[in-house]
Amino acid sequence: MLDQAYLGVDTGGTFTDFVLLQNQTIRSYKCPSTPEHPELAILHGIREMGLQDLVEQGRLLVVHGSTVATNAALEGKGAKTVFITNRGFADILTIGRQTRDALYELRPAPKAAPVPRELCLETGGRIGADGNIIDDLSQAELDALMADIERLKPEAVAINLLFSFINADFEKAIAEQIPADIFVSCSSEVLPEYKEYERGMATWLNAWLGPKVASYLRNLQSALKTTPIAVMQSSGGTTDASNASQRAVNLLLSGPAGGLAAAKHISQILHRPQLLTFDMGGTSSDVALINCNIKLTNEGKIGPYPVAVPMVDMHTIGAGGGSIAYLDEGGMLRVGPESAGAEPGPACYNKGGTRPTVTDANVVLGRLPAAARLGGAMPLNVDAAQRAVGKLASALGISVEATAAGIIDIANEHMVRALRVISVQRGHDPADFSLCCFGGAGGLHICALAEALGCSDIIVPNYAGVFSALGMLLAPRERQLSRTINIGLADLDPDSLRQNLQDLAASGRQQLLAEGISASQITAQASVDLCYVGQSYTLNLAWQDDIPALEQAFHRAHRDLYGHDLALPVQLINIRQALRADTLALDLPDISDGPPAAAVDVQSVISSKGAIEVPRFERSALRREQYLDGPALISDATSTLWLEQDWRGSVDRQGHLLLKRMR
Repeated sequence: MLDQAYLGVDTGGTFTDFVLLQNQTIRSYKCPSTPEHPELAILHGIREMGLQDLVEQGRLLVVHGSTVATNAALEGKGAKTVFITNRGFADILTIGRQTRDALYELRPAPKAAPVPRELCLETGGRIGADGNIIDDLSQAELDALMADIERLKPEAVAINLLFSFINADFEKAIAEQIPADIFVSCSSEVLPEYKEYERGMATWLNAWLGPKVASYLRNLQSALKTTPIAVMQSSGGTTDASNASQRAVNLLLSGPAGGLAAAKHISQILHRPQLLTFDMGGTSSDVALINCNIKLTNEGKIGPYPVAVPMVDMHTIGAGGGSIAYLDEGGMLRVGPESAGAEPGPACYNKGGTRPTVTDANVVLGRLPAAARLGGAMPLNVDAAQRAVGKLASALGISVEATAAGIIDIANEHMVRALRVISVQRGHDPADFSLCCFGGAGGLHICALAEALGCSDIIVPNYAGVFSALGMLLAPRERQLSRTINIGLADLDPDSLRQNLQDLAASGRQQLLAEGISASQITAQASVDLCYVGQSYTLNLAWQDDIPALEQAFHRAHRDLYGHDLALPVQLINIRQALRADTLALDLPDISDGPPAAAVDVQSVISSKGAIEVPRFERSALRREQYLDGPALISDATSTLWLEQDWRGSVDRQGHLLLKRMR
């Protein structure tokens, strides 16, 4: 029997990354993204890696992290979507929570409504909080809705009726009447939880983004013929393409979640349970905290929109290698969030870009050497980088090198601030964590970030430049399911709750079995959302049958997080089931023993102490237990590490670089 091959693909804003696992060997590749048609970059990579025969033979499984939903949401390029809700609630998404971006802004600029008023339709079919019918849904109302839909000609419809998580019959009745060529999203399926605004927003986002995601996945599947495609979800697990095409709202952090899946794997291999992760790509930087496990949140955001479906708890800023440096109205140097992207990219890519970026600044400083070939093939144009940064230098009246150093310093400050948001501002001391760095641009900045945070331990994993693509192969198949119960712990019937949890688990298990997963591979982890009576926010705790013990666990968790507990009854709001199946046992191959690799050349680098000559090493030539003292450059086809002075690196058996500060 011919061996199966596995391809992880991470489509970023600037580059598309590939990691192939075949016969226990790993190959990687990187090529520029094609934002208008993302599948073209994927097909190009498959051709360049020589995988067409595997596609023809049906021996390739593609696990894909996609930015299609993310980009469409950020750019406001969703489908024309009708929003259907109960009478009197047409403005629910416009009113939202009535929060302000700037609390003390007396004249806030008006915001455009997410859904134009003419696309908001009201109807009957209202359920009360007790599950009783308050307003029935008549055939005449259904006919009126269908007439409005025929008149408006939408591409998608979002149905969000009150308390549909208790009884979904009215939502289903409306959905059954809608023509088959219109994408339909029901709140009882997308997010069967309380909080009508968050539930409505998730349902609308799913419908608004759904046609674009579904079309993209259809095109990709058509091009790859019978090749199975799994898609990374925002929660850090994968699902098959057919389910993903109906759950666009669950894909909003699809790519970055892959990096966290790989980081968790590395933390277990290296016995470092506490990690601060730093993923710097061409367009943005993503930071997160792993404390034994990946933390999920139901309070995420994408652009201006709240996203209440489970996603990795991550903080993203517009600071990447392609972030553009410029002078503001006051003549101050700024960096980002605008990015040069994949087209035209930084000036040094030699693709027509003329505006200076963080990557150009690294080229000017010699930290990204002229000999580098991005993705193994793209040469750098040092003169173009010098010209781009030189324009800013002339305006500032300082040297090109000083301007480049200023760009790096400002970008670093943005990234340090982001890392403090997910550590210091949540009660964690960064010094207690290892800083795990990946992404194509991360290694050029990591030592400076660690010093600013007080971290003395850095992990630069093997395949760091394509780490999120590697994470696609390490992620489990997964379903995250939830349901609102809303009952006091004192009034809880344990048998009834157990049955609800079992029903939820059975639903997720059935979905995974339908994807071809073996029942023996599936594990279920139940949890509950608890709060004190009267609170609006909940804490998620692992479910335990002992209700008094569960209540005490909540008091302790509240005290640990907020510094106090309360003498109030505890309310159970939501039940949750996380079902996972590890489908691919992947252990990175060991690297070779032997004499330490010598430097391939010497590069002139501008450091804080001026111009210095530093050795450059090829990462692929490094040997197990080799030591490297900074300053030095360590480069491979997908990334470069700038090992600063006073840092020492050691190479572990799988090629991961472990950096320690020496003073």
